[in-house]
Amino acid sequence: MAVNVFTGKLAVVTGGGSGIGRELVRQLAAQGCSVAACDLNPDSVAVTAATAWAAAPPGVAVTGHVCDVSDEAQVLRFRDELLEQHASDHVDLVFANAGVFGGASFVKDSRREWERTLAINWGGVYNCARTFLPLLIASGDGVLVNTSSVSSFWATAGPGAPPITAYSTANFAIKGFSEALIEDLRSNAPQVRVVVAMPGVVSTDIAENSRRALGLPELEQLSDAELLEQIPDIGLAILTGMGLLAEDFSADDLRSAIPRMRDELRGKGFSAAQAATIILDGVRSGAWRILVGDEAKMLDEQVRANPEAPFNYDNYAEMYGPLIAQAQAEAEAAGPSEP
Repeated sequence: MAVNVFTGKLAVVTGGGSGIGRELVRQLAAQGCSVAACDLNPDSVAVTAATAWAAAPPGVAVTGHVCDVSDEAQVLRFRDELLEQHASDHVDLVFANAGVFGGASFVKDSRREWERTLAINWGGVYNCARTFLPLLIASGDGVLVNTSSVSSFWATAGPGAPPITAYSTANFAIKGFSEALIEDLRSNAPQVRVVVAMPGVVSTDIAENSRRALGLPELEQLSDAELLEQIPDIGLAILTGMGLLAEDFSADDLRSAIPRMRDELRGKGFSAAQAATIILDGVRSGAWRILVGDEAKMLDEQVRANPEAPFNYDNYAEMYGPLIAQAQAEAEAAGPSEP
């Protein structure tokens, strides 16, 4: 059951205020699909809705809603709002995309942060599936798209990087839930199919947005030791190689350089727009498993060939070498950034 076109459909997008979610809203609306987007941040989702609606063809409606997807009562309220505002009794597509990056170490980091990360990422997908499945069934041709991550099969950020245990645990749950739904839906709700999207690293503002969603201080407000722990050795090497940090930098140098790094890195690398296009193309084609980006494809290939590959750090340089060279070539071809 493939979605050939999005024209005339009604889609739900969670986490629609920024990143991949915002681009999904924009691209769906541009292709004639009405969209109800939600986000924790009222200002950002309002901007998404207004800009996407302004650029959409006639007959398309885009609405913005405030919702914490970890809270089922808020998801139910979001459902009721969008059905009223779009004058509909069903939805055709649900992109359960909201997520945060956090909940680092199970051993030494905050239990509150860990459980909040799990509640937003996995709990949000679960709450959306529970809430919207009857409306997808009512569509007669519904699609539930759950955003997981390559950390659902590659549960480490590599040597020297902080653990990502809550983030990975949630994404394993999302991937496993989605795969388990395939036969469940075939047997019990054949009007609906499930898709799991697994992006690699995408250039978005997820780090800053996640800290706000988790109630954590901004990077600039951390102590010297805490700040230095946030960036793995390989990340520091890349920043010094780009000239954004001196090799003998101090914590204060790093703190003062953060705004410049954000400006320099914004828009570089694999973009949210590219990720959204791949996801929508995959949904349109009828795929149920979407690897988003070259990194996702490479990591998937590595772990399928050798399930122990994620923890064989000696091979990381060889694995990532071609991707780094490709990124450098694309950056050189693009020329200097606009001031």
